[in-house]
Amino acid sequence: MLSEFKKFAMRGNVVDMAVGIIIGGAFGKIVASMVNDVIMPPLGLLLGNVDFSQLFINLSDQPYETLAAAQEAGAATINYGMFINATVNFVIVAFAIFMLIKGMNSMKKKEEEKPAEPAKPSAEVELLTEIRDSLKSR
Repeated sequence: MLSEFKKFAMRGNVVDMAVGIIIGGAFGKIVASMVNDVIMPPLGLLLGNVDFSQLFINLSDQPYETLAAAQEAGAATINYGMFINATVNFVIVAFAIFMLIKGMNSMKKKEEEKPAEPAKPSAEVELLTEIRDSLKSR
C-alpha cells in the first residue's frame, strides 16, 4: 500500500498540481496585498476618503464607530467593505489567469501552425533514388 501511494504521489500530474497550488497561494497573497495596499487606498481617496475595509452595517442596537470596536464587542455586522475587497481580488486573479491561459493558447496555436518537417526517406528509398539517377545519366 505504501509503494502504491508513493507511485501515485510521484506521478507528474500530482506533483504539477502541488506546485500549482503552492504558487497559487503565494500569488493570492500578492494580489491581496496589491488590492488592499495599492488599489483600494487611491480608490477610497477618489470616493471621498473611504476605507473599504472599514465599511460595515451594524446589526446590533448599539452604535459603533469602527468595525474593530463592533467586532471587539461581539456585535453582529455585515462587512460589505471586505466583500468589495474580496471581489476586486477575484477580478484581478481571474484576469491574470485569463491572460496566462490566453498566452499559453497562443503559444500552443503557433506550435501547431509550424509546418512539420518532411519525413526523411528510408535507406531503401535513397538507394532506389540513386539507382534511378544513375540510370538516367547513362
